[in-house]
Amino acid sequence: MKRGIVFIMMSMMAFLLILTSALSQEDMVVVNDPAFETPQRPAAVFNHDQHNETAGIDECNECHHVYEDGRRVEDESSEDENCSDCHGLESSGSQPGLMKAFHTNCKGCHEKDGKGPVMCGQCHVRGQADNG
Repeated sequence: MKRGIVFIMMSMMAFLLILTSALSQEDMVVVNDPAFETPQRPAAVFNHDQHNETAGIDECNECHHVYEDGRRVEDESSEDENCSDCHGLESSGSQPGLMKAFHTNCKGCHEKDGKGPVMCGQCHVRGQADNG
C-alpha cells in the first residue's frame, strides 16, 4: 500500500514539474526563419513580452520594420512576415543578408543601448530551441 501511495505521489510531482516547465515557456519565442535550411547554431530564444517591457518597446515596428526606397516607413510593421520575405540569404546592394539583418536589428540595438546579450552563445543556446 505504501509503495502505491509513493508511486502516485512521485507521478503527480513529475507531472506538475513537466506542466510548470511547459507553462513557463509559453511566452518564449524562437527567433528563426525557414530560409535557414541548415543553421550553424540553434535559433535564438527569448521572452518577447518581457523583452519589450524591459526595453521599453511599445511599437511593433521598432523591431519589425518596413523599408521602401531605402527609407524606413514609420507607421508600417512587418510582424506577420518572415524576415526572409524581404532579406535574401546574401546581401543585395544596401540590403543586408538575412543573418546580418537579424544581427544588426537585435545585437545592434543591444550594443547601442549597452544592454542585452551580444555574444553568440547568449542568444543561441544549445538545447533551448530546435532548428526545425
